[in-house]
Amino acid sequence: MTERFEKTAKMKLVDNVVKSFKVAKIFRQNTNKINCIDFSPDGMNIVSSSEDDQIVIYDCEKGCQVRTINSKKYGVELILFTHAKNTAIHSSTKIDDTIRYLSLHDNKYIRYFPGHTKKVVTLSMAPTDDLFLSGSMDKSLRLWDIRSPNCHGLMHLSGRPVAAFDPEGLIFAAGINSEVIKLKGM
Repeated sequence: MTERFEKTAKMKLVDNVVKSFKVAKIFRQNTNKINCIDFSPDGMNIVSSSEDDQIVIYDCEKGCQVRTINSKKYGVELILFTHAKNTAIHSSTKIDDTIRYLSLHDNKYIRYFPGHTKKVVTLSMAPTDDLFLSGSMDKSLRLWDIRSPNCHGLMHLSGRPVAAFDPEGLIFAAGINSEVIKLKGM
């Protein structure tokens, strides 16, 4: 990491500091609503997805666009970096509700994760390994290992799920219909 980034990472977010924040750069690559953004694990890049079926990668240090990838066939809703360099998982807006594992370097799909039967509404990458969670309007929460196309765990829920891993990757939380949060050990 650069020295500048290390100092910024240690800044306390108190009221007067937050009020002093200013817009540093505006990007206008997307022509439609941005659906999702995510930082790379090292904090050096951001990836965005939008309703114009574009995935845009930005360099945080240089403040510039690195690459645009079109996903016209599948569309792209939610997108997350994985732990591997230049790869991401994303949910789709077209064809089906399969989650896709994409090489951002050469724009090729590495693996597909079929199983959901309705729109995927939550994705969460485990912080310490290659596991991720997906939740869908089909009222299910699935646990995946990015190295296998097979679902490794399935929870049938009573409503729309949201999910997230804890910072150590030991447990995850599942919220259901904005009413209940359940914690599950790994």
